[in-house]
Amino acid sequence: MPNYDYECQACGHRFEVFQSMNDAKLEHCPVEGCNGTVKRLLGTGAGLIFKGAGFYQTDYRSSSYQAGVKADGASSKSEATPKTESTPKSDSSSASTPPAASSGS
Repeated sequence: MPNYDYECQACGHRFEVFQSMNDAKLEHCPVEGCNGTVKRLLGTGAGLIFKGAGFYQTDYRSSSYQAGVKADGASSKSEATPKTESTPKSDSSSASTPPAASSGS
């Protein structure tokens, strides 16, 4: 349920109401002694975040946040110790000998 902003046309009182989209618009000012009519104001609304496959919340981060993440990532990479690759050594005699062909009858 969204929040709606209203403004009284008579006294200028601005207020916010949490109501369902199906509820009728308010018509009268809630200030005692003021029987002015209210007008619903257009708001900017909440930020839109897409969730699901193909959308990432980090796509909408501020540029200062992204710069901080890059700086943290660069410092953590320089602190990490480099990994050495360990590959098993193959026997040179088995590598040069082709597999034996089976004789079919």
